[in-house]
This record gives sequence, C-alpha cells and structure tokens, in this order.
Amino acid sequence: MLFYCAYTWYPATRPEQVWRRVIAQDEARANQPERIRGWYDLAGGGGGFLLIETDDVRDLTAILRPYMDLMGFDVRAVSENQYERTIAEIRTALAQMSGEE
Repeated sequence: MLFYCAYTWYPATRPEQVWRRVIAQDEARANQPERIRGWYDLAGGGGGFLLIETDDVRDLTAILRPYMDLMGFDVRAVSENQYERTIAEIRTALAQMSGEE
C-alpha cells in the first residue's frame, strides 16, 4: 500500500534540527529508504511530503515517529489511477446511472 505523508514543521523547528535528525536516523538505518518512493519539499521550506510504500502500518509508524517532535504529519493511503482505464470506468458508471433515471 502507498501512503502520502504530508509534513509541516512546527513553528519553532529549525532546519538544522531536521537535518541532524535525518542524518541520525539514516546512520541508525531507521529511515527505511527502500520504502520511500518519493520525498518532496514544498517551495519556501518548512513542509513537504513523502510517498512511503508498505503493507504494514507499523513500518510506516517506525519511519515517521522519530520526527513527530519536529513536525506534524497528515497521512493518507493512496491508490494510483491509470488515466484511460479510469475514464472508461467513469463513462460506464455514468451510463449506468443515466439508465437508472
């Protein structure tokens, strides 16, 4: 399962605190980079998001928990849409709904 993990630094969080934590977690091999499918910062800093793939939410918690004193997270499970297939499914659903009215 893929999880979208948006993060926002708390107001008092300093960049060097985040950087030190990231390095410490990396050196402890706790970031589980093999599960991170994407890591994005927002323009201006202080926020961004990770895409983390795991079937066990305990792994997800283990990755995020060490940062929870520095930033808040909004975590959501996501699924990918294949454009052509999704459009076809929508057309079918709409056609079925039109037939019901």
